Amino acid sequence: MSDSTNGAGAGDTPAAPHEDVPFRKFLLYFLRLGTTGFGGPIATVGYVQRDLVEQRAWIGRQDFLDGVALGQAMPGPLAAQVAMWIGYLQRGSWGALAVAGAFIGPAFLMVIAAGALYAAYSGTGIVQALFYGIAPAVMAIILIAAYKLLKLTDGRDWRLWTISAVVFTVTAVTSSEPIPLILGAGLAILFLDAPPTRRRKQVRKPNRSEPPTPPTRGHALVPALFAAPAAALGTGGATALLPLGLFFLQTGALVFGSGLAIVPLLRDGVVDQHHWLNQAQFLDAVAMGLITPGPVVITAGFIGYLTAGLPGAIVATVGIFTPIYLTVVLLGRWLVRHRDNKRVKAFVAGATAAAAGALTGAVVVLTRQAITDWTTAAIGAVTLGILWRFKIHEPWIVLAAGILGLILHFPH
Repeated sequence: MSDSTNGAGAGDTPAAPHEDVPFRKFLLYFLRLGTTGFGGPIATVGYVQRDLVEQRAWIGRQDFLDGVALGQAMPGPLAAQVAMWIGYLQRGSWGALAVAGAFIGPAFLMVIAAGALYAAYSGTGIVQALFYGIAPAVMAIILIAAYKLLKLTDGRDWRLWTISAVVFTVTAVTSSEPIPLILGAGLAILFLDAPPTRRRKQVRKPNRSEPPTPPTRGHALVPALFAAPAAALGTGGATALLPLGLFFLQTGALVFGSGLAIVPLLRDGVVDQHHWLNQAQFLDAVAMGLITPGPVVITAGFIGYLTAGLPGAIVATVGIFTPIYLTVVLLGRWLVRHRDNKRVKAFVAGATAAAAGALTGAVVVLTRQAITDWTTAAIGAVTLGILWRFKIHEPWIVLAAGILGLILHFPH
């Protein structure tokens, strides 16, 4: 395998270009990316490709593409998956955990600070005015994300469009997230496109194109992954923290499609089932995930903080990212090796189509809370038009909408 990189000589040996790079440099890079990486998962992954593959040649092009393929074949936010994959190739499971901490840490600290301010001042007129403008803008952002996800996943396959339409209708009418439908949709397409067949067992020959086996150092599962929530549970709040952790653990395993695909899953559990937040607070939490850098699912940390303080934020964040981490560590190489497997592709296609339908249905449910008058309807419509016509990063849209809300409803 040869890599085409800027600054590398034509006769250089392309074997594992990352081996001579100290691991601390990877940690520092992802710490910086987690602090400044605005623009969503596609933009963030693009930064990684530009910086680590093309300019610095710290990782091989095929290793990077394997990480992207892994993210497309499993639930969870793409940017976090690629970051964990790169850490996994460097130092095994410990490396994946360390890189995840560096990448997610800055956004986590930001939502903790935002959660503290929100908890202290959410009843004031200023905060209410701020989110008067933000809430309808967030609806427009989610609707655009749902549309793009539908186009990307469903294509011209009428079966996938049918799945999306059915799940959309169920979500919009019942105001609940049909988790069984998401899993059932994946299984339905799997049995339609690649029904199980009996075949003789064959001895698999080594494949030179497979991703390299990461260093064995730290290759076992990392007990430290569960140290933070265990410590939080030991503070005496286990009654509140246990259902919080279990909910986000389940949610992290079912986030197919994109970061914003988590919205209907979260809304159903956080608002309707457990009543941890009301609709308005939930919309504010989604806005926080869009404002901060890093993965949108860091919204979980904000929700956890509002529900149970700092221990709640830790438990929720660890819960939402644990399934992603375990998939990278336990199934990463297998999924990359079988990324073209018909069964894997069929299940992911069906589940993602269902997730896109649920995301679109959630827009209908949440809009009932966000659009309260003609002014908020206008804010939502204008935001939708701007996002449709121009390529503007979401944090700037949310910031502008918040300023507009302050102008329109500044307390006297």
